[in-house]
Amino acid sequence: RKRALSLVRVFLFSLYSLTEISRLTVFTTTRSVTYKARFHNFKVRSRLEFGCACLLFGLLEMSVLPKGDSVHIREVWNDNLEEEFALIREIVDTYNYVAMDTEFPGVVLRPVGSFKNISDYNYQTLKDNVDMLKLIQLGLTFSDENGNLPTCGTDSSCIWQFNFCEFNISEDIFASDSIELLRQCGIDFKKNNEKGIDVKRFGELLMSSGIVLNDGVHWVTFHSGYDFGYLLKLLTCRSLPDNQAGFFDLINMYFPMLYDIKHMMKFCNSLHGGLNKLAELLEVERVGVCHQAGSDSLLTSCTFRKLRDNFFNGSTEKYAGVLYGLGVESGQTTN
Repeated sequence: RKRALSLVRVFLFSLYSLTEISRLTVFTTTRSVTYKARFHNFKVRSRLEFGCACLLFGLLEMSVLPKGDSVHIREVWNDNLEEEFALIREIVDTYNYVAMDTEFPGVVLRPVGSFKNISDYNYQTLKDNVDMLKLIQLGLTFSDENGNLPTCGTDSSCIWQFNFCEFNISEDIFASDSIELLRQCGIDFKKNNEKGIDVKRFGELLMSSGIVLNDGVHWVTFHSGYDFGYLLKLLTCRSLPDNQAGFFDLINMYFPMLYDIKHMMKFCNSLHGGLNKLAELLEVERVGVCHQAGSDSLLTSCTFRKLRDNFFNGSTEKYAGVLYGLGVESGQTTN
C-alpha cells in the first residue's frame, strides 16, 4: 500500500513539475547533479520520489537540447549565400536569439605605451588585430526564447556556418598556433579562398537581414569583443573606432541587445573557464567539431539557455550590454 501511495505521489509530482517547472533550480557539476525543488506545500518524502523527480527533470532538460543527429550545419559559400540569407530573413522574427562565434587568424599584435586601465589596453589590442587581420568563418545559431531551433522545412534543426574567402594563408599575417589549430579542426583554407564569401557582399546582406539594427534580436556570445569587432568591420567597411566610446556607440547601434556569457559567469561563484569548460560543468554536449564557428555558436546557444535557467531564474536582462574585458571598468556598456 505504501508503495502504491508513493507511486501515486510520483505521478502527481510529475504533473506538478510540468506545470511549475520554472520553480526548479538545477545545479550541475561534471560528476554529480543536485536538484533543488522549491515547491509550495509539496515535499519529496522518499528516495523513490526524489529519484523519479530527478529523472523527470533530467529528461525534460535533455528533450530541449538538440541531439547531434538532428542538427544540420548549413555550410554557406559564395554560391548559396543569397538563398541562405533569404531563409534567415524568414525565421528571424520567430527565432530571435542569435548565438554567434567567429574564427580568425589569432592575435599577432600587442600595443605598447601607457593606458588608463586594462580595458583600454584590451580594446587597443582588439582594434590593432581586427584592423589588420581577416575573418575566416562565422557561425550563427538561431533559437526562440525556449531554445527551439528552426528547421527551415527539413526534418532537422539547422544552424549556419559562413566561410569567407579573404584570408590567404600564403600571403596574410597570422598567429601560427591559431591557424594550425583551425587546420586540425578541419578548416580548408584553400577551399575558402576558392569558394568562400566576399565580406563586402556578406555585409550588405547582413545589413538587410533583420538581425542587426534590431532591438528585438538578442545576441548571445562568449567573450566576444573580437567577434563583434570583426562584424563591425565588415558592416561599416572601416577600421574600428580609435576609442572604446566610439566602439560602444557602434555596438549600441548594430547590436542593441547582447549577452556575453563570460561576463555573466562573474555572478556565478561555482563557474569558471572557457566555453568548453563551462559546457562541461553544465553538462551541455557539443554537436560538431570544436573550433569551427557553427558548432561553437550552437554550444554557445545551448550553454546560455542552461546558464540562464539554472543560475538566473530565466531573467538575464540586467546583465545585457556588457562585453567581458571591455568598458566595464570605465563604465561603458552598450546601454
